[in-house]
Amino acid sequence: TPTPDGQPPRTSPTPYPSPELAPAPNPPARGPAVRTIVLSRLRPEDVGTWLAQRLRAVPDADLVRRAHGLSRGIPGALDALLVEWAAQGAIRVVDRHAFLATGAPVPVLPDDDRHVAALRALGEPCWTVAGALSVLWPLGRPAAALVAASTGLSAEAVGEGIGALLDEGIVDDLPGPDGAASRGWTFRLPLMAHTVRERLGPFDRARLSAAAVDALWTAGTPAGPGVPPAILAEADAVAYLPDRIADAGLLVDRERAVAELTAAAGALYPDHERRGMVRWFLGAVRLIEEPSARERAVLRCAQAAFGCGDFRMARAAAERIVNGPAKGLDPLTLHEAATLLVAAAAVEQDWPALSRMGTAVWWDGLRLPALATVSGRVQALWQLEKWQEALALLAQTEAVWQSTPGTRSLLELFGRVGEFVLGRPERFRQDLALPEVPDVPPNKAFAQNIAQFDVLLGIGDLRGGRDLLSVRELTPELLPESSRFLLHHLEGRWDEALALARRILVNGRVLTVVPGHRLLPARTAAILLARGRVTGADRLISTVRGQLDGPLEHVLDHVDAEVLRTLGDLDRAERVLRRGLRAADERGSVYCTDELWASLAAVHAETGDTGRAAACLTRLEQLAEQMDSGRTRLLYLLTSGSAVRPGSADAGRQLREAVDLARSRSQPFETAVTLSAAARANAGPAKLLHEAYELFGETGAALWRFHTRTAMREAGLVVPGRAQAMAENQRLLATLLAEGLTNRQIAQVLRLSEDAVANRLSRLFARTGMRSRTEVVTAVLTGGPLTGDSR
Repeated sequence: TPTPDGQPPRTSPTPYPSPELAPAPNPPARGPAVRTIVLSRLRPEDVGTWLAQRLRAVPDADLVRRAHGLSRGIPGALDALLVEWAAQGAIRVVDRHAFLATGAPVPVLPDDDRHVAALRALGEPCWTVAGALSVLWPLGRPAAALVAASTGLSAEAVGEGIGALLDEGIVDDLPGPDGAASRGWTFRLPLMAHTVRERLGPFDRARLSAAAVDALWTAGTPAGPGVPPAILAEADAVAYLPDRIADAGLLVDRERAVAELTAAAGALYPDHERRGMVRWFLGAVRLIEEPSARERAVLRCAQAAFGCGDFRMARAAAERIVNGPAKGLDPLTLHEAATLLVAAAAVEQDWPALSRMGTAVWWDGLRLPALATVSGRVQALWQLEKWQEALALLAQTEAVWQSTPGTRSLLELFGRVGEFVLGRPERFRQDLALPEVPDVPPNKAFAQNIAQFDVLLGIGDLRGGRDLLSVRELTPELLPESSRFLLHHLEGRWDEALALARRILVNGRVLTVVPGHRLLPARTAAILLARGRVTGADRLISTVRGQLDGPLEHVLDHVDAEVLRTLGDLDRAERVLRRGLRAADERGSVYCTDELWASLAAVHAETGDTGRAAACLTRLEQLAEQMDSGRTRLLYLLTSGSAVRPGSADAGRQLREAVDLARSRSQPFETAVTLSAAARANAGPAKLLHEAYELFGETGAALWRFHTRTAMREAGLVVPGRAQAMAENQRLLATLLAEGLTNRQIAQVLRLSEDAVANRLSRLFARTGMRSRTEVVTAVLTGGPLTGDSR
């Protein structure tokens, strides 16, 4: 396999461990007064409810689907499955939502499980027949003859074994159409079929799989991704034959096996559900004897593993090739292996390893061509956001990486992005208008388009990002999850953005395309904060912070400071903002520093330090001119007109320009913030507050909507929907309680007095019938109504 011998397995640390399960009901003791009640199968929606109760979190749709599929809704099997998944650490909870970890294996039920015990109690030949059927049942009735031929049992013994399995309810008959003869048999529980198959020894499984392969090949089953006609409709016809070929190994024709495994794996790319692509590539690798061909197959397997999220395997395979390349491997293959190694280390957040890869000494000890060492080293520096070093290396080695179209376009992109981050955006923006580079493989062209897209959305250029998608003929559905998150965040589709963020964060993949490694958690924390999830935002920021020698984290510093400002801690907010600006300045980066300068100016204005506030504003104005960024210009106008120079002769004009600019950018939350600032400063009609109020509602920014209600009342405006406003106030107050905030902190967040908060809490308890904070918190955590006895 691609895993290097002698290397310990790498694990990516995740801050989201498996939850403790709520206890399952204990079965009653047996006795004459006890009777057995057979529970009906649960529907998918019932499984979702059951999982929510056991996990104390909202289950992800994929978790519900897989749990129902493996258990078929049988309560006892569902309980066994959940216990085994929890023991594996496969179920993780983030932001009160439960997920199945990417690539989590199907559990093998233990010996003391009731289903396994029932099968063992049948003895032989039932156990042997069940094991063979676990491999062969998808072939229908011919499976019985194959079971006999493969196990040495007589046809009569196999028939008796199948009959006993049917009587016990371990397998079910598959009736033919219109009452015709049975088409074959299937296991009542897919989880049980998996358990029995995994308990087979490797030789038994290979022998049974070879029998299935020979039967399908002999019948003339076509190779490729099509559905083999001899396989039952109840089976996964796409995966069955390549699975059996991979298990059969050397017991089937080697050349045909390699061809079919490779074709099946390629057809399944990118296999986000991990149905078998990597396993089939591995099967092909084991059958290839010629060293250079084998190494190329290992690289294909590693790239497939990276694409479906198995970064540990991808890195191990790339290390194997890089550390000991086989003779005959061409420079481009070694270049691919080197860049894959760096990319996998970056996703695993192994910053010390990347720091070593950023040095010439590390690459000098390897038997690699210059193309691979230069590309790998540049990418390591790029991942670490050491932009100046990366640009210097690119300039020194231009003759090397200009040699092929693929490497040339990739490293030119690295250079353009580096220049952009360092405050020289001209060539990056010029490249956006150019057609795609010819002779670049489609997957690499796609990756480069995504890199450009993420850079634009990182600076809030939604229009530029959409234009790029249009020119490159890409749809949002084709984007990676992290890119779709950035898009939904700017579009104000925050519920969809959070759903994507939870899925990415729970599996530890918190990186986006550089620059802005931490954009996804930073923007997620900002959404949580806007919704009143103050502690949740703070916890997320702390969880994803990395090591000192890693990439920049100033985007986290910005939202960290906003949390502190919300809680009224301006001194700490200032220190955090200055830390972020200092770190960015040390690397020459100006990317996303406009947010920090604007927040720092506002902090100084709030504390009365007008001189420092004006200095921050000047820096912000310079950035707006330097980067030609609409967001930076908008931040300058807002900061000047509403924070640093409110009431000045230019303030009204600046805020009116800000309103026009925000409307042209079509970002709901950004527009609402701008409208609210203009209305509060009397730079526009008070009715702007009504528009801001509706936009905050569209995004679900409950805290901003609360403050806007207050501003509307102060301006003498009627707040629409009195009952709805009251319900929103209650829900926000309950959320702040669930966040663990004290009355004093809640008062600071809501900009009320402590007495006012105490009164609101009393009214909350009186209206809902709840008697304690604990009851309120329970309702919020489970998503239940704010009523008494919500537990």
